[in-house]
Amino acid sequence: MPDPAENPAPDGGSPEVVQRGLWYDELAVGTTYLHRPGRTATEADNVLFSSLTMNTQALHLDAAFAESQPFGQRLMNSMWTLATMVGASVSQITQGTLVAQLGLTDISFPAPLFHGDTLYTETEVVDKRLSASRPGQGIVTLRHTGRNQRGEVVAVATRTALMWCAPPIPGRTP
Repeated sequence: MPDPAENPAPDGGSPEVVQRGLWYDELAVGTTYLHRPGRTATEADNVLFSSLTMNTQALHLDAAFAESQPFGQRLMNSMWTLATMVGASVSQITQGTLVAQLGLTDISFPAPLFHGDTLYTETEVVDKRLSASRPGQGIVTLRHTGRNQRGEVVAVATRTALMWCAPPIPGRTP
């Protein structure tokens, strides 16, 4: 996180700190970030997200139909789960430090998420390397895992992101 001493207030008062994610240089392979608080999935989330994305799957929208299916109730839209997992990581990892998302792979949903379940997300840094073609940027591979309130894994996704390296600080030698 930023050092307040490096951003003194313009009027000489208290230092100002801008919240941000982590620079490429601050990310260490093997580190796992727990994103809290969790997010309780609601019926409104499911209906709105499914409608906004034009996903008319009856398993998300039709309670009577879903009751006749193997899980016996509506499932949360898995794309909502994926988007919420990635979103949960932003303030802690990529806010203001992301250049671009490069891809998502190895996405799976090993257990269902239902209305009323709480999604807890964690992100592990699984790989990183400096970009060969973009000076001052690095490529980071992140594994997002979503668990419900019982600790059951409901989603996993691997994300590749292009991140900014830390900017040089005037007067500081590396």
